[in-house]
Amino acid sequence: MLARTVREVEAAAQRGRVTPAVRTKFQAVALLLREERARVREETTGSEAHRAEQLKRLDGVATILATTAVQDAGLLGLLAEDAVASDAARALRRELLRDAGIEAAPEEAPPAEPATVPVVPERRVVPQSVVSRQLANPFLAPDFSAAPPRVSRPRRLAGWELLDPLLSSFERAGSGEPACMPLPTPSWLPVPKGLELMPHQAQLVAAAAAGHRTFLLADEPGLGKTAQALLAAEAADAYPLLVVVPSVVKTNWAREAGLWTPHRPATVIQGDGETIDGFADIVVVNYEVLDRHVGWIGDFGFRGMVVDEAHFIKNKSSQRSRNVLDLSERIRSRTVRPLLMALTGTPLINDIEDFRAIWQFLGWIDDSKPLGELMDALEDTGLTPADFGFYAAARRCVIDLGIVRRRKVDVAADIPARRIADLPVELDAAAGRSIRAAERDLARRLVKRYEGALAARESADVVEEIDAELVRKVARWELKEATTSTAGENVFGMMRRIGRAKAGLAADYAAQLARSAGKVVFFAKHVDVMDAAEETFTRQGVRFSSIRGDQTPSSRQKNIDAFVNDPDVAVAVCSLTAAGVGLNLQVASNLVLAELSWTDAEQTQAIDRSHRIGQTEPVTAWRIIAAQTMDARIAELIDSKAGLAARALDGSDQEVSSSADVQLEALVALLTDALSSR
Repeated sequence: MLARTVREVEAAAQRGRVTPAVRTKFQAVALLLREERARVREETTGSEAHRAEQLKRLDGVATILATTAVQDAGLLGLLAEDAVASDAARALRRELLRDAGIEAAPEEAPPAEPATVPVVPERRVVPQSVVSRQLANPFLAPDFSAAPPRVSRPRRLAGWELLDPLLSSFERAGSGEPACMPLPTPSWLPVPKGLELMPHQAQLVAAAAAGHRTFLLADEPGLGKTAQALLAAEAADAYPLLVVVPSVVKTNWAREAGLWTPHRPATVIQGDGETIDGFADIVVVNYEVLDRHVGWIGDFGFRGMVVDEAHFIKNKSSQRSRNVLDLSERIRSRTVRPLLMALTGTPLINDIEDFRAIWQFLGWIDDSKPLGELMDALEDTGLTPADFGFYAAARRCVIDLGIVRRRKVDVAADIPARRIADLPVELDAAAGRSIRAAERDLARRLVKRYEGALAARESADVVEEIDAELVRKVARWELKEATTSTAGENVFGMMRRIGRAKAGLAADYAAQLARSAGKVVFFAKHVDVMDAAEETFTRQGVRFSSIRGDQTPSSRQKNIDAFVNDPDVAVAVCSLTAAGVGLNLQVASNLVLAELSWTDAEQTQAIDRSHRIGQTEPVTAWRIIAAQTMDARIAELIDSKAGLAARALDGSDQEVSSSADVQLEALVALLTDALSSR
C-alpha cells in the first residue's frame, strides 16, 4: 500500500501537479513510513532475514519519497522531524491503514498552540519569472530606503485610550453625512488619449498627483474605483504596484490596467504563478493564493499597494488579513511614502469596528494607538476624549488622512442614468478547460462541414481564400440543426454550460454588491443557473427572493413584495424571460446579468426593471463575461447589434436585429477563426 501510494505522489510531482491533495498524501505516507520502520525494528517475532527484507522494502519507499521531495521545497519541509502533521494528513493516514486492513490506534489530540503563534502557511513558492527578474538586475535593488526618522515631540495624549473614541466618532459626530476628505480641483491628469475621467474620479487622482498617499476609497459600486486607483498609482509613480483582489474581479483588474495604464505591463498570479511576468509593473493577486506568495512579494520592492473589497480583511485574526497587514508594514518600512489604497463600497456608518484592520493597513494606527500623522493631527486639536467637541474633531482628523466616500446620488450628474459594466471572469480551471475543449470540437465540426461542402462543388476551381458566403451557409445549417436536435455540442448548449460555470462567480459578486451597496437584482436565463446562485447565497447567509416562471401569481407577488419591502432581503434572483418584463424593482440600482441574452432588447428589458420612472439613482448593470470563451464574442455581437437597432429606431433603414442574428454571427465568427488559424 505504501509503495503504490508513494508512486502516485512521485508521478504527480513529475507532472508538476503538486496540489494540496498531493502534499497531504505525501505527508500521510511519511507518517506511516516512520511508524512502520519503528514497528519492524522493535518486532521480536519472526526471523532476522524477514525483518531485514521488510526494512529493505521500506528503504526503497523512503528513497522514492526523498527524491520526490527535492523537486519541491514544500514537500521537503514536510520531511522535517518537527513538521506539524495537518488534520488532513492524519485523516488520510487513518484511511490508508483501514484500506490495508489495519486497525488505527487512537491518536492523542495535538496540544493547543498559543493564540499568539502565527499560522504557518502550508507552503511558499517563488515563481521562476520573479527569480529571473532578480538575476537580471543584481545591482538594481528596489527602493528599500526607510522613511526619515520622525522628530519626537511631547505627547499630550500619551496616556489616553484613543482607538475606541476614534471609531466611535463616526457614529457620534457624523450626522449621517458621507465622509470625504477635501479634494483638489483637477488640472493635468495622466489619462490615456481617447478616455475621459468623470469629475469625481479626477478629483481623487488629482489628490494623488498633489502628494497624498493613503486613501480609503469608499465610493459606491459603479463609480469607477478601479480606474481611480490605477491612475492614482500613475500620478504617484507607485510602481511596481501590488493589487490584492477577490478572485472574481482579478481578470477585470488586468483588463482595466490595459485600458487606463496601457504602457504599464500588468500580470495576474494564478496558482503557483508559473505564468506571471516578473518584470511587470502591476501585479494582481487574489486573496485565496496570497499566502503562498507572500514571501517573495514582501521582498519584491513594491512602492504601492491596492486592496480591493477591503472589508475582506476586517477579521484581523484571519490568515488573509495577517498577510495583507504584514505586506503593508513591510512596504511602509522599506519605501518612502508608498501609495496605499483600500477600496470598499461598504458605507462608513456600518460595522465601525471593521475599520481597525483597514486603518492599520493604511498605516494610520497599530493594534493599540494612532500612528504618525493621525497622532500629530489629534495632538494639534488641543482636545482630549473628555472634552466637548473631541469626537467631531477626531472624525475630521481621520477623514483628512484620506477617506473618500461619494454616493451615486451625490454624483448623478457625472455618470449616465443607465450603464452596462462588463466584468470578465476566469472560469474554474477544470470547467474552463472543458468549455474551451467543447468550443474546439464545435469549431472542428463546422470546419469539416465547410470542407465537405467545398469539395462537393462541381467547379474545379481552387479556393485559396475563405469563402464568406459558404461560411454563412454552413453556419445557417448548423443553427437550423441546433434548434431541432439535441445531439452533439451546439451554440445553445455551449452558452448554457458557460452560464452554469459562471453561476457561482456571478452570485459571489452579487453578494459583494449587496453588502456594500444595498439591494441587487440577479438575472439568469436557465433554472439550473438560478439554483446554483441561490445555493451560493444560502451558503453566504444572504437572504434572497426567487422570481421564476413556474410560480403561481400569489407566490410570485409574495417574493416581489419581500424583496421590495423587507430590508433584510438583499437579492432578487430573477428569470430573465419570466421576470424581464412587467416588474417594478426600482428599489435596487445594481443588477447582475449572470447570463447573456441573445438580443439587446431582452437585456434592456431586464435593466428597465430598475431603471424606470421613480428611480432616484443611476442604474448599473454588471454583465458577467467568461473570458476566453464564446461568451466574450457574443457580448460584442449583442452590443454591435444594439447599435443597429438604435439607428433603426432613429429613422435609419437598417433592419432591427433578432436573436437569430447574434446566434448566426457567433457561429460565423467561430468558423472563420478556425479556418484562419489553419
